[in-house]
Amino acid sequence: MKAKSNKALFTLLLIIGLGLISSECSAQKNVKWKQLFNGKDLNDWQIKIRYHKLNDNFGNTFQVNDGNIQVRYDQYSKFDEQFGHLFYKEPFSSYLIGVEYRFVGDQVKEGPGWAYRNSGIMVHGQDPLTMSVDQDFPNSIEVQLLGGNGTDERSTANLCTPGTQYEIDGKIIKQHCTNSTSKTYHGDQWTRVEVLVLRDSLIVHYVNGEEVMRYTKPQLDPKKGSEQGELLKSGSISLQSESHPLDFRKVEIIDLEKYEDKPKKLEKVIAKLMAQKRVALQE
Repeated sequence: MKAKSNKALFTLLLIIGLGLISSECSAQKNVKWKQLFNGKDLNDWQIKIRYHKLNDNFGNTFQVNDGNIQVRYDQYSKFDEQFGHLFYKEPFSSYLIGVEYRFVGDQVKEGPGWAYRNSGIMVHGQDPLTMSVDQDFPNSIEVQLLGGNGTDERSTANLCTPGTQYEIDGKIIKQHCTNSTSKTYHGDQWTRVEVLVLRDSLIVHYVNGEEVMRYTKPQLDPKKGSEQGELLKSGSISLQSESHPLDFRKVEIIDLEKYEDKPKKLEKVIAKLMAQKRVALQE
C-alpha cells in the first residue's frame, strides 16, 4: 500500500514539475487554511531552547504581543548559542504551510554573524521530545528565512539541512545550505513564504507567490557508509530563534494528507491553491 501511494506521489510531482496541471479545475471547495497560530497565545506549541529543558521558555524568548509571535532577546546578556525552536503540537506529512514574518531591531550580543536577520521554518523535523538538552537544531529540512542588510543581495526561503539531505534531478545533495532564486527583502517589511510538502516525494518553496526552489526525497543523513538515508515521510513543524528579533503574524496550513493516495484529487487541489498568488501586505 505504501509503495503504491509513494509511486502516485512521484507521478504527481513529475506532472507538477512539467507544469502540466491545469488551473481550470473543480477542486474541493472544503480545502481551507487552518490557523496554527491563534493570534492570542502559544498553547498549541512547545518550546525547545538549547541548554534548557523542553518548554523552558528561557528569557521569554517566544512571546505573543500585538497579535504576533515575537522572538525577543531583551532578557539575554549574550546569546551563547542558545538556538531555539517553537514546535507545533502535532506532526504533518503532506501539506501547504504559509508563514508571514518580518525582522526587526538589532541582533542580540554575540549572535553569530551568519545569523543576522536569520530564522527558519523547519519541516519534516524530529519530535522535540527526542532532542538532547544541548542539541542546537532538530534534524529537519530548514526553509531558511533571511532579511537583507539594506545593500547586498540576500535570498530568502533557502534550504539548509541539519541532520538531513535531499535530491535534485536524481542526485543526492549533501551541502548544508543552498540558495533559492528569490529576490532580497530589505528592512522590516513583511514577507510571505509558503512550503508545499508532499510526504517523502517533493518539497517546493514559494516567496510572495513565486516558486524559488524545489527538490525531492528529503531524508536523514545516511548511516554506516550508505549513500541514501531514511526517507522523511512526516515530521514536526517549528519556527526558529537564531539571535535576531523577528515577528510572525501568520502561521497557517492546508493539510493534504487525505489526498495522499488520491493523486487526481491532489493534483486538482494543488492546482487551485497555486493558481492564487498570495503576497504579504504591508501595514
